[in-house]
Parts: sequence; structure tokens; C-alpha cells
Amino acid sequence: MITETPAEHPFAQFVRILGKGKRGARSLTREEAREAMGMLLDGEVEDTQLGAFLMLLRHKEESPEELAGFTEALRERLNAPALNVDLDWPTYAGKKRHLPWYLLAAKCLAQNGVRILMHGGGAHTAGRLYSEQLLEQLQIPLCRNWQQVGSALEQGHLAFIPLGDWAPQLQRMIDLRNTLGLRSPIHSLARILNPLGARCGLQSIFHPGYQGVHRDASGLLGDNVIVIKGDGGEIEINPDADSHLYGTTGGERWDEEWPQLSAQRHVKPASLDPEHLKAVWRGDVLDSYPQLALISTMALALRGLGTPRDEAFVRAQQFWDARNKSI
Repeated sequence: MITETPAEHPFAQFVRILGKGKRGARSLTREEAREAMGMLLDGEVEDTQLGAFLMLLRHKEESPEELAGFTEALRERLNAPALNVDLDWPTYAGKKRHLPWYLLAAKCLAQNGVRILMHGGGAHTAGRLYSEQLLEQLQIPLCRNWQQVGSALEQGHLAFIPLGDWAPQLQRMIDLRNTLGLRSPIHSLARILNPLGARCGLQSIFHPGYQGVHRDASGLLGDNVIVIKGDGGEIEINPDADSHLYGTTGGERWDEEWPQLSAQRHVKPASLDPEHLKAVWRGDVLDSYPQLALISTMALALRGLGTPRDEAFVRAQQFWDARNKSI
């Protein structure tokens, strides 16, 4: 029999803020979010609190202030070296309708001196093809620490590092997807992190309404970003649809509309064969959809680095035409 009231766990306040009913609940302030994520990253939270916190956030939907505060907590604990990076390229969604043509876009940009950091959270959803599964085939360096990232960026301007190797606590939260039955807000948060402070962060957010939230969160952090609704949730322009670019540069928000590139929709391939990626790269086959998708995705990246749209498309085509086709 308990005769003395036990002390409340320090993290309980954050669960209460999010879950106190329709009238009492509210979003976390930026400082509260920073403190809460700090406790999560430092292992000062019970598993029951972690699950409740993630699902309450998921139900409420994250605010820009919360995402900014979470990111600040992680960056404070990273101890990442000062590496020169042009583009932060998160890849967490996986593809299921089309092959990941964005990988060829990144590879081609890197051949032309654009320094790119890619990071992902592993294969967490059945039926999707993830970047991690194709790195070796496409000769994209898999790095397991920041030193290896630095070497890869110097040698070939492109590096991929798994989230679990630099933020294992966040990877654990992502891995709860099959336990909780829903993706947690960490899937969205990972796209904002920009761990090495790249000149521009590219983000793809599939669900309508979230693109502006991510743009605003990155703006609060002082980052330059472009957020799109990319194909399948990855940073890849869908040439069969109009694309809206949500940008922030130097603290100024901007928007651009990119019209669809194809007069009619392409037929979805019956299956996803990774060998087709290599065949397109080598120039063994000509395929309209990937050609349009990867050129426009390269143009998107160049737009993020300050090149106007029309010039970006011209440069992207020049890069592609002059690529080293060996693979």
C-alpha cells in the first residue's frame, strides 16, 4: 500500500501539455520542445512516455516552433565536424511507384562538384525501395562516421550516412513504426536536421499542408531550404504534375510554381528493377520519365544553390550529357 504520493517524472509535464484534452492541450513552445527532445536524446524518459509523446504529437501535428526546438536539441549534441556541404539531402520515404531517379540526379551533380550529404533511416515500410538498398550498385559511398563522410566528400563530393550512426536515439524512434502502427513525427523531423549546416537543405514532404510548416521551421533555424511534395515522399520532381517550391533564403520566404513537364502522364512501370537505373545512367536505354525526373530534380538542387530556374534546367542538361557513364 502506497502511503506517500510519488514524485512526478520530470518528462510528464510535456506529455500533459500535449494530451490535456481538447481545451487544455496546446503545442510546445520552442524552448519546451528543445528541453523535451534533450531528455529523449539523453535517455531520461520512460518507454511509455516516449510512445505517448510521439503519438500525441502525431495526432496534434507538429508546429514550426516544435520542429525548430527539437532540431536545436539534436544539433547541440551532435559534435559534428565543420565540413563544407552544399546540399543536405534527406532520404527517408522510399519509392514504390517509380525507381529512385533522385539517386542518379545526386550522383550527376556530385560529378560536377556539388558537395552532397545524403542520410536516411533504413527500410522501415514493406513494399518500398530505399536508398540504402542501392548505394553499392550505384557506387555511392556508405559512410559510418563523420570522418568517412569528410573523406567521401573530398574524393567524390557525395556521401551517405545512416541516421543510426549519428543519431541512434532518433533511429530507435523511427523503428517504433511497426510497434506503434503509425509513423512518428521523427520521420518528418529527420528532414529538417541538416546536421552539417549545408548551404541549402532539400526537403520532400508528401502530405499537403506540411510543406509550409517545414519551411517555417527551417526559417526559424536560419537555414536556407526548398521544400516540395516529391514523388513518393522523396526529393524528386514528378514530371507528370505541377510542383510548388516552398523556399526560404536568408530569412526571406519565397514560392515558385514549376509546371509539369510531360503533356500526358507516363505509365507506371509494372515492377521496380534497379538494373534499369544503371542502364539509364550508362545510356543503354532512353526512357522519357526518368530523363525528365532526374533533370528537373537536378535543376531543383541548383535552384536551391541560387541558380534561376531556366538556367538551372540548362545546366542540369549539360551536366547529364557530359556525365561519366561508367558504373
